[in-house]
Amino acid sequence: MSEIQAHATGLTSQYIAQVTGDLERNVKEQERISAEIEALQEQLGALQHDHSVLVSMQEALGGANAVGEADTTAAPTVPRQATAEPRQSTPKKAAATSAKTTASKKGAAKATSAKASSAKASSAKASSAKATSAKAPSAKASSAKAPTTDAKPTLVNLIRGHLEQQSEPRSATEVSAALTNAHPDRGVKTTVVRTTLEGLVAKSQAQRTKQGSSVFYTATAASEPAAAESQQETVAG
Repeated sequence: MSEIQAHATGLTSQYIAQVTGDLERNVKEQERISAEIEALQEQLGALQHDHSVLVSMQEALGGANAVGEADTTAAPTVPRQATAEPRQSTPKKAAATSAKTTASKKGAAKATSAKASSAKASSAKASSAKATSAKAPSAKASSAKAPTTDAKPTLVNLIRGHLEQQSEPRSATEVSAALTNAHPDRGVKTTVVRTTLEGLVAKSQAQRTKQGSSVFYTATAASEPAAAESQQETVAG
């Protein structure tokens, strides 16, 4: 009986250890997925912001083109001047013929000068309208691009920058507290920070040291990531 009880106790201990290990892995996997979800949400927010900026730029460019086309097509027209030809009596046909010839020449000269002036005016308006429409989109585009410079940094950049500023190793709790004080609107969670730090360790952008039961993180030297990136670029090329 004692051997059976000992065997049962050993199996129970094995099951407990296995369940405990599976539970820890499950918790770490949940933390990792939560961090990825938060990073994706930040990327989605940035894309939505860029989409709104691009839509406003498109509307601004479309409105300016419509105004330029309207000003270009609206060219003044000069109606032709009709010359009155009064009837003359038979004895004065010669005088009437000479008068008609003179009047027609004067009318043709006036119409030619009027058409030339209208053509110059229309070309001047068209050039001014094109210049105005060319300036308006550039000004609106520059004003529309300005908000994109105020994009918030990602959590990964904040954590890496905080580690680079520290001279001593920091735990995930300390990093989370520092980021919460510096960015109270971000709602930084310790579990997400720990998972992000583990991701930086996996990418050789941070180092993990263990002191007893506590884990501390430090930023790696700036030359190591640069060398790794250069090697990756060389392999890719």
